[in-house]
Amino acid sequence: MKLMKYTFGLSMVELLIALAISSFLVLGITQVYIDNKRNYAYQQNQAVNIENSRFAALVINDYLGKAGYRRSPSALLETVFPALTASGDCLAFNAGHAATGLDPNVGTGFCIRYQPQISGELDCQGAASPVVYDVAFPSLPPDESDLTVLAFKYEPGSGGELQDGRLLCKSLNANSPQYGEVLRGIADLRLDFGVGSTGMLEKQITTFISQADWTPTSGAIRSVRYALLLASRTRQRDADDSKVLADWLADASADTKTRLEEADNRRIYQMAAATQTIRNLMP
Repeated sequence: MKLMKYTFGLSMVELLIALAISSFLVLGITQVYIDNKRNYAYQQNQAVNIENSRFAALVINDYLGKAGYRRSPSALLETVFPALTASGDCLAFNAGHAATGLDPNVGTGFCIRYQPQISGELDCQGAASPVVYDVAFPSLPPDESDLTVLAFKYEPGSGGELQDGRLLCKSLNANSPQYGEVLRGIADLRLDFGVGSTGMLEKQITTFISQADWTPTSGAIRSVRYALLLASRTRQRDADDSKVLADWLADASADTKTRLEEADNRRIYQMAAATQTIRNLMP
């Protein structure tokens, strides 16, 4: 009887087919991993942008909400807030005005003043006010030295690092006022001031004027409209163009447009905007 011989193992054709199938599987899994990693990075960077925008809006609204505060509601605004000449990068405060613009030659920003709500209230740099209140509603005329005057300035990130843009603040009550950082993460800041009639009792807004064009003769600042542009780190965006950045650049100045375009490098952007009315100057 003739014996049959059997061979075991893979032929070359079978091995090549297995390698081809495995290669396709590895490529597919790798692509899924890369896509998931890219999507995760995008979501993380956008979440940071959103969180920064919320925090920035919270801080700005908080300080703008203090502007115009007075301890005695019966006291006249012109008495509580007398005229103040330009100083410390701030333009002049007219009598009764609680907000003014930052000198456009210094940068983008605004200045506010208010009476501390409580004794020893801290300013934006953590310094306590020397004002001490013994009664809830003082009957004596307020003293000009009781006012807290703050200046806020936007400083772009150096070296094209858009995510390092900062909002700075200093108290003009200090002997040698210096700016300190309030928050970081702003790629650009835009400010418009809402003004109305010159009469203090006519509480309405008729137009908005950009900070660069506003002067103390333009009328009392009754509201502040601000817009923030937040940016991620570089090389986080797949597409060449960004709709958010394009919309922002449409209303940007030539210098700002050049700065943002040169530092873009596929960043992810987020915009936030709000309008805050000034206390006692609006209904």
